[in-house]
Amino acid sequence: MKIAIIGAGNLGLSIAKGLIVNNAFTTLYLTRRKAEDIADYEEYSKVTVTSDNLKAVQNSDILIFAVQPTQFERILDEIKDELTEKHVLISTVTGFKIPRMEAIVGEEQFIIRSMPNTAIAVGKSMTCLCSNEKGQKRIAIAEAIFNRLGTSIIIPENKMQAATVICASGIAFWMRLIRATTQGAVQLGFDAKDAHELSMQTCLGAASLLIESGKHPEEEIDKVTTPRGCTIEGLNEMEHNGLSSSLIKGIQASFKKINTISEQ
Repeated sequence: MKIAIIGAGNLGLSIAKGLIVNNAFTTLYLTRRKAEDIADYEEYSKVTVTSDNLKAVQNSDILIFAVQPTQFERILDEIKDELTEKHVLISTVTGFKIPRMEAIVGEEQFIIRSMPNTAIAVGKSMTCLCSNEKGQKRIAIAEAIFNRLGTSIIIPENKMQAATVICASGIAFWMRLIRATTQGAVQLGFDAKDAHELSMQTCLGAASLLIESGKHPEEEIDKVTTPRGCTIEGLNEMEHNGLSSSLIKGIQASFKKINTISEQ
């Protein structure tokens, strides 16, 4: 696949790293206004770094856009005359809906919206996908790309805002929980390095256990909560202080904010 990532910032480079590690391209173009900042990526075979979006579009079939919402309309307008029937447009841009893209580049283009997260850099992204009517014929291409970089799921576009909060912002939410458990471990006497390792691996184990078993979290919680035991004592204290409630409120606040962004 001849792929271009338009906007090689944090997310764009995370996608690029995943593609490079998995050897998931024929050629890869990375664009950035200050191309010299990512010049070291040209050390990889078949990777080209440039500040020229038009050059990247002309030499690629699959265009992955990872730019800021305020920049996206200008970039689409810039490259629209270079688009052909071969191009597949995959947007990762928060809040920029498909009809708005179609209004710029036309309904005849294959348009797909994706919402990956930065774990794509290590092949562990949860990516949500949707498309316009024409894009349904090419959404399997997007699935093939993102399934090599984690797991993907196709959802209706009206769920993409919520998916952004749960999957993309959700990375930060889980990182904060890992940080908190690390701090707790330090307070119990572990040094910072060991505390961090304990927290990360326990989080990984919990997620892996649910994925492999297919069970509800409460089923696994029941296995480690004994009557009058330390686990239920800790869980109840956390709930008394609003653990679940604060997480849900944070998710709702994030969702409210993303809907505000999409209306701008």
